[in-house]
Amino acid sequence: MLTSVDTDLIRVLADPLRLRIVTLLAEETLCTTHLVEETGAKQTNLSNHLKVLREAGVVDTEPCGRFTYYRLRPEAIEALAGRFADLARTARATAGANRKRSCP
Repeated sequence: MLTSVDTDLIRVLADPLRLRIVTLLAEETLCTTHLVEETGAKQTNLSNHLKVLREAGVVDTEPCGRFTYYRLRPEAIEALAGRFADLARTARATAGANRKRSCP
């Protein structure tokens, strides 16, 4: 069953730019400058999206001089993926059982 935390995370990841950021961070730790180059987004827009991802627990930050590097937290993605895997298993198990509610 999906919780409100799960649905909040789904909303966070539903934004195309945030999903692109997460995809890039899955491959390597990047600073804002790198993410601006890779996405073509404005720095202020990107910073706002990174803040949302950070507050949702999807990314961690690592200060390095005057730059801040961002790293994906795989456990956040794995937890959500596990919930979807559970839903798929439940759907598979009940599909063969021909379970359905009667209409009133």
